[in-house]
Amino acid sequence: MSRRKLPVDGVMPASVKKLRCAVYTRKSTDEGLDKEFNTLDAQRDACEAYVTSQRAEGWVLVHDRYDDGGFSGGTLERPALRRLLADIEQGRVDVIVVYKIDRLSRSLMDFAKLVETMEAHGVTFVSVTQSFNTTTSMGRLTLNILLSFAQFEREVIGERIRDKFAASRARGMWMGGKVPLGYDVVARKLMPNEVEAARVRRVFELFVETGSGTETAKRLQAEGVVSRSGRPLDKGDVYKLLNLRSYVGEVTHKGRVYPGEHEAIVPRPLWDKAHATLQVSPRARAAQNRQHAPALLKGLIFGIDGRALSPTHSRKNGRLYRYYVAQRVLKGDAAAEDDGIVRRVSAAEIEAAVVDQVRALLRQPEIVVGTWLTARVEVPDLTEMEVRDALERLDPLWGELFPAEQARIVRALVERVVVGPGGADIRLRVEGLSGLVRDLGAIAPGVERVAA
Repeated sequence: MSRRKLPVDGVMPASVKKLRCAVYTRKSTDEGLDKEFNTLDAQRDACEAYVTSQRAEGWVLVHDRYDDGGFSGGTLERPALRRLLADIEQGRVDVIVVYKIDRLSRSLMDFAKLVETMEAHGVTFVSVTQSFNTTTSMGRLTLNILLSFAQFEREVIGERIRDKFAASRARGMWMGGKVPLGYDVVARKLMPNEVEAARVRRVFELFVETGSGTETAKRLQAEGVVSRSGRPLDKGDVYKLLNLRSYVGEVTHKGRVYPGEHEAIVPRPLWDKAHATLQVSPRARAAQNRQHAPALLKGLIFGIDGRALSPTHSRKNGRLYRYYVAQRVLKGDAAAEDDGIVRRVSAAEIEAAVVDQVRALLRQPEIVVGTWLTARVEVPDLTEMEVRDALERLDPLWGELFPAEQARIVRALVERVVVGPGGADIRLRVEGLSGLVRDLGAIAPGVERVAA
């Protein structure tokens, strides 16, 4: 008959896995902690005795002390506890031993958080006076019951908070968060800041006037309109401000709009005009504005006789047709065509051809390098990669640019367009690249260095 060999003189069998046990003690007040043998010492003695009783199971004491004297069990912000958790995460502890469960935490929710950390690192938990031991199946069952109640408590609290938040929103109350430009918080309520409110109204006015977020941002920067922190407003800021219903005295919650307790700082008619414009896509807004904009090649397009072609237009069945017409035709010279002079050319076709040439030019490596070298005169630490990124960002955005932005770029790179019976001769130039870099920085605000 085989017999199990018992440990002698406190020495564990070699086959038993060693479990490193950390004793944690806590006292809510610091009263009596100056005594030679205090409450923390009493807790520790009881826990160490329990660890010794389990030595045959491989339990060994961790000699580091984790004592929190004068700290409430309602918070996890305790120095010894934080140090214990750090040692757990570093794999230095296998079992936590406490005198009673409430020494570790008085909050079920906090206790659940601690258990999640323990389980994540394979650490078990023992209360020596309550027969609570997660190294056993009964202890784990008890733990699951406690965690179920903790989960229930978290969900009930969450529902109450959400219901209270929704009810407060429905009453129009401001529920905290980032304070919108144009307001200050006084006694937990939004109050208009007249200086900032004027900036907000200016954003709406310029957007209604221009129909372009990019152009609005450029105008705001030119006027020195800045955010609360003093940063120039960019295109993204413009659209965020335009969509903030706080400015018309309203609050939103889960897609529903409620009257707010605070005062509106943007008149409702101005808000409605801005949002009517927003309903139109950026590309469509640019196209609408382009119909009323000056001709893209005005002053740049000439006939073979050296005389400028003038922009004109006509309407047929409600549709706008634009042309560039020779001066001699405008003056009624019927012999113009016989002299090899092009009488008129479609504005859409010739402008598209010039734009294609410009876009192709911006993709050429030598232009990237030339732009970089020129721009470095004004921005010495500008990198070639930053210039390349700006030029590449411009290409896909071209169709959505405001007409004035397109015209500025074209005039920077097009010297002259000469049209004759055999086609068009487009003469490009690389002068003015430094100005082009500044324009690209304004159009593509993500490249702040270029815009500097």
